[in-house]
Amino acid sequence: MKRLSIALLTLLALATGTRAAGVKSAGTSTGAGVGVGAWANPAQGAASPTFTEITRLPDQLSFAGEKVPLENRDTRESLIHELLTTSFMQSRTTMALLNSTRYIPVIKPILEQAGVPDDFVFLCMAESGFDPEAQSGAGAAGLWQLMPAVARSYGLIVDKDIDERFNLEKSTAAACSFLKDACAKLGTWTDAAASYNLGLTGVASRLAQQGTTTYFDTFFPEETRRYIFRILSFKLLSCDPARYGFNIPPNQYFTPLTGYTVMEVSDAQIDWSAVARANGTTYKALRELNPWIRGYEYKNTKGYKFNVKFPLAEAGR
Repeated sequence: MKRLSIALLTLLALATGTRAAGVKSAGTSTGAGVGVGAWANPAQGAASPTFTEITRLPDQLSFAGEKVPLENRDTRESLIHELLTTSFMQSRTTMALLNSTRYIPVIKPILEQAGVPDDFVFLCMAESGFDPEAQSGAGAAGLWQLMPAVARSYGLIVDKDIDERFNLEKSTAAACSFLKDACAKLGTWTDAAASYNLGLTGVASRLAQQGTTTYFDTFFPEETRRYIFRILSFKLLSCDPARYGFNIPPNQYFTPLTGYTVMEVSDAQIDWSAVARANGTTYKALRELNPWIRGYEYKNTKGYKFNVKFPLAEAGR
């Protein structure tokens, strides 16, 4: 009954041209990365897209250089469903777009260096909405929404005072390692992306049991069935935001955080507030540039060497 009510609200919004404020994304998954699924009130100034604009799909579409079979009815309908959801989650999607110009310029070169296709920036976008403080109820965290065990398996520090899942460069490198391992095992980048949601074993076992080789031919749990289409919805929307009702002036997009210098900190007992003051800045400014710092102090018993970003005096805020 609840699902029917949501559908009726969506249709009413489409018919009247008003914003739909009751359409929520899929629930939390249990794979390597868990989407935030945050919901907020629609953003002011964002025009509502029309049904025709959303349902008019491109003639061809690919993900990571692999064809998306739009000739299949279920593929088209699944993509339209996620485009509707993403388009009408206006506050969250607007913030993701605004943040895209801050984080994509950092993420893309790391993907390219690792040999991972550029389209995976949209996986990151779908996972966290480019919210640098994103955390899920299942324990995933950071822009890439890595689970603690997965992050540690790729060399990241994860504890209450230091959590490198919030380190953009290191978490991106870890995500690349996971995706490359998954692609090597599963055979396609699309299946690797699905495993980011469901886990390697979850995808591999279903492919084997059903005798299939591709995501689009395989039956998955609901969250994973929607997952690739959610990524594709962000890809389409990012390429042409205005078509989907997001008329953001170019000068309103957020700029990269660039005004900083990097210094090594490796003391046995680190007081981050004292470190900030000693370098002419504040703890708040230090945390903004280094969100992986999660506490005020750190007992560095293992002798880690941290590359810490300090804001330049002339950079302003």
